[in-house]
Amino acid sequence: MAKDKIEVENFTSPGHVQRVDADKYLAMRAAYLAVLPADGEGATPAEIKSALLPSLPEALFPGGDTAGWWAKCVQLDLEAKGLIVRGPKPPVRLRKA
Repeated sequence: MAKDKIEVENFTSPGHVQRVDADKYLAMRAAYLAVLPADGEGATPAEIKSALLPSLPEALFPGGDTAGWWAKCVQLDLEAKGLIVRGPKPPVRLRKA
C-alpha cells in the first residue's frame, strides 16, 4: 500500500515542488512550529532541532533518525510559504512570520 504524500516547496529553489511522506512531514511541522520563537532574534536551525527532538513520535523518527533532514525540509517549505522568516544577518536565525 502506498504511503500518503504531501507536496512541499523549497525557499532556495522557487517553483520546485517535491512530494514527501505526509505523516513524517506533518509530525515534524507540528514539532517545529511548537518550538520556533515568534519574536526576538529567533533561533538557529541547530537550536530548533535540539528543542524539537524530544517531541517527535518515536514510531516515525526512531532515535531521532533522519530528523535533521526532515527539519530542513520543513524549514525550507515554511520559508517558501512565508510562515517563517530568516533574520537579516548571519548566522541563520529563524522565527515565525
